[in-house]
Amino acid sequence: MAILFNRPAAGHFSVIRPGIFAVAAERSVVCPRIIENMRSSFRLWLLAAFVVLALLAPAKEKEWVAPKAYHAKTYPARDAHDDEKVTIAVDPYDMPDKASIFTVNYKQEGFLPMLFVISNDGSQPISLADMKVELVTAKRVKIPAAVPDDIYRRITREPVRGDNPSRSPLPIPRKTVKQGVKKNEQNEIENSQFLAKAVEPNATQSGFLYFDVEGISNPLAGGHLYVTGIRDGKGQELLFFDIPLEKYLSYQPGAKPASEQH
Repeated sequence: MAILFNRPAAGHFSVIRPGIFAVAAERSVVCPRIIENMRSSFRLWLLAAFVVLALLAPAKEKEWVAPKAYHAKTYPARDAHDDEKVTIAVDPYDMPDKASIFTVNYKQEGFLPMLFVISNDGSQPISLADMKVELVTAKRVKIPAAVPDDIYRRITREPVRGDNPSRSPLPIPRKTVKQGVKKNEQNEIENSQFLAKAVEPNATQSGFLYFDVEGISNPLAGGHLYVTGIRDGKGQELLFFDIPLEKYLSYQPGAKPASEQH
């Protein structure tokens, strides 16, 4: 069967077979399916590309965030001079959960980080310009606070030169880039240091001190932290501070002091 259509321009008839309508109708259904399949394939390809780029992108370096410091009297290992209204405390970061705030594995490198906290409850500022801090172990081994260069040498295994001073009373920040030390590690080492030169009235200053305890199995047991060289507003040196580190080791949260037990 054929259907006749008139061609007005030529005055003739053309013959179109019914099968042509069926093919056209089928194509009208197939084409959207092909387009949709192409869109789905493109979406999958795009998703795969994002996944590959995410895997290839370098991981964001961990940035140093200092832990919040509280009044020195809230820490177990402390020495309070009530008459001088100054309290000094230390909080050793010797356990993995506490040390997780660091990028550098200080324990592996032979260093013991301690959060050093000074609270001044007086009405006059105190000067730390001449302050010296020393860790003394149970065997009377005296260990001064390390400076950043000490830590850099240990990380890079750089030998110590005889004409290079390796210690100073307080850590000194270094701005030069250290070879063999990652940028985020250098930022952490320098920015985490205790660098305060004074403590204002009714204020608290804090930061980390690092002690080279390589080869010492348990430096905290029976150890003491001695602090000297702190001066009041009139320039008078305060009595030295003696912080027994056993207070930190034996501390039990919620337990009453022995003087309050019956």
